[in-house]
Amino acid sequence: MVRQRKKKAFVITIENGTEDMKMIESNIETFRIHGGSGTRFKGGPQDVVQDSKYLEREKHQTKRYFSELAAEVDNADSLAIFGPAETFEKFKRELESSHKELDAKVKAVKRVDSMTDNQVKALIRDFFKDEH
Repeated sequence: MVRQRKKKAFVITIENGTEDMKMIESNIETFRIHGGSGTRFKGGPQDVVQDSKYLEREKHQTKRYFSELAAEVDNADSLAIFGPAETFEKFKRELESSHKELDAKVKAVKRVDSMTDNQVKALIRDFFKDEH
């Protein structure tokens, strides 16, 4: 199971009835883009903000992060992906396009609100109990 946020994901494994939770940091930089600077004179020179440069860097960092997550769950028998934001949906799309063998193991993709570690473990335990 992958519980994901933009800053980190929690990979929860269940083996012999025991849950293990591992956090994986994303290291995706957060870019706060400010407007360009200029002079107080109309028509003076201005610095142009390079939005596309930052967005492209974030896209590459996200792809690298998703590859790291995919490698972490590569040996899983089945996967469930849960998360409070849209990042978990982007991860599912990345599996569909670049990790087809893992995508075939996905049993659920579901939006959930913020949860404690124990709530997440209970959710996963209940989900996979019902699956088997």
